[in-house]
Amino acid sequence: MQDWLPILWVSTIAGLATTLGSLVVLMFGRPKEQVLAMLLAGAGGVMLAVVSLDLLPTAWQIGPLSQVILGFIIGLAFMKLADQKLNASPPSLPLPRRQRLKRIGLLVAAGIALHDLPEGMAIALGQEATEDLGVLIAMAITLHNLPEGMATTAPLKMAGIKSWKILLLNFGIAFFTPLGALIGLLAIDSVQNSLSFFLALAGGAMAFLVFAELWPLSRERHPRYALLGGVLGYLFFAGISFLH
Repeated sequence: MQDWLPILWVSTIAGLATTLGSLVVLMFGRPKEQVLAMLLAGAGGVMLAVVSLDLLPTAWQIGPLSQVILGFIIGLAFMKLADQKLNASPPSLPLPRRQRLKRIGLLVAAGIALHDLPEGMAIALGQEATEDLGVLIAMAITLHNLPEGMATTAPLKMAGIKSWKILLLNFGIAFFTPLGALIGLLAIDSVQNSLSFFLALAGGAMAFLVFAELWPLSRERHPRYALLGGVLGYLFFAGISFLH
């Protein structure tokens, strides 16, 4: 078992990228659609590289195939269920534009907070598996969290919410990532011979984020820039992975 402090520190930095993304929008306004498309798809490409080149191969190497398959399926199912719960029961009566924007921003914030838990787990479990994997995952999640902070802030700002409240909300969201890392560390200590399962579970959760959220969202904004961002993100982290 490695020292917990570096893992919690790295996961906190990754989580604070959400706050940085929020600050960018508050200071400079919403970025262009092409930039958002590249950021979202680039984060998706990076995360897909982490899953396919590091998380799943490492899980397969250190544990039985049955654990890898079960963990991956449960990770997908967990994120699917969470996504359904967050998007359930739309209001029956049409809301004023300001209220709709506020609701969208808060729903996105809740989704980010929920997603940050398995992302933090992935950092802790990756670091437990190999020396550099946790840092690679943290870098991927940092790129992922930047546009998510922007996505939370833009509708809330348009709804007239005060900037300090928006920033405080994103600052609170940031700490769900180290909380997830802490849960991952406790899970490894509590359940022996389960690292392969939890690595695959984190991989399933991250794969769901890529294919169900990041990729569709980026294509909606600008398909060509999304494709470019996704390819560059994947190749960038593939190069880093092979170097390590």
